[in-house]
Amino acid sequence: MKKHCGFTLLELIITLGIIGVVTAIAVPSMGVYIKNDRLTTNINTLVSHLAFARSEAITQSQQVVLCVSTNGTSCTGTDWALGWIVFSDFDANGAVNGADTVLRAQQALEGDNTLTSTTITTQVIYDNRGFTSTPAGTFSLCDDRGTANITARAISNSGRVRKVQPSENPAC
Repeated sequence: MKKHCGFTLLELIITLGIIGVVTAIAVPSMGVYIKNDRLTTNINTLVSHLAFARSEAITQSQQVVLCVSTNGTSCTGTDWALGWIVFSDFDANGAVNGADTVLRAQQALEGDNTLTSTTITTQVIYDNRGFTSTPAGTFSLCDDRGTANITARAISNSGRVRKVQPSENPAC
């Protein structure tokens, strides 16, 4: 008599059923994971550009500006979610012209993320000591889930960036 190796049809159906149930449970939580990861990535990108601008202002001993930019070459627009640039502002006028150099550019944020700010209108200006000449303010990043999953960072007048706690009630 021959010995048969393999799976029966019943074993395959049960295995596929178990895989289907596990997939049905995992897929919705994967969407939440992706949205949380996108929020984390976007806020970290903003913080790294702020830290870079502050560092360059100190290193170059001159004014460096981070401003809203929809085109990646000049300060245009009012919506931070559409992108921003960091540039050395040699003539200290807050606009890219003449000998000013764009150091970094960020394109629009991915997904349904919105980036709003309090007090900070369209630019953050760092002086040669790394202090901001713009009023202290908060950046709030939200997605389509609303304020339940908000992440926010505050910029002090000394130019330092810190995480805002939920008890401080940042808004989108």
